[in-house]
Amino acid sequence: MSLDPMLLSILACPEDKLPLYYIESEGVLFNPRLRRTYEVRDGIPVMLVEEATALDDAEFDRLQALVEERQIAPTFSA
Repeated sequence: MSLDPMLLSILACPEDKLPLYYIESEGVLFNPRLRRTYEVRDGIPVMLVEEATALDDAEFDRLQALVEERQIAPTFSA
C-alpha cells in the first residue's frame, strides 16, 4: 500500500530525526544509519522505537541493495 507523498515528505526516524527510505514492496521505512525498519501496517507507519525491527547484516545488506537498485529517495533532504 502506498503512502501519501505529503506524509512521506515529513517522516523522520523518531530516534535520530533523520530521513528514512520507504521500501513499498517490503512495507517498511528503512533507517540505514541505525540498521532498523519501521513497519507500515494498513497504510499507517508505526513510528515507535520499541516496535522497530533491528536488522542483521544480511537483511541490512539486502535492503540497502534495494534502495540503491531502485534509486529510492529519502523521505526528505537533511
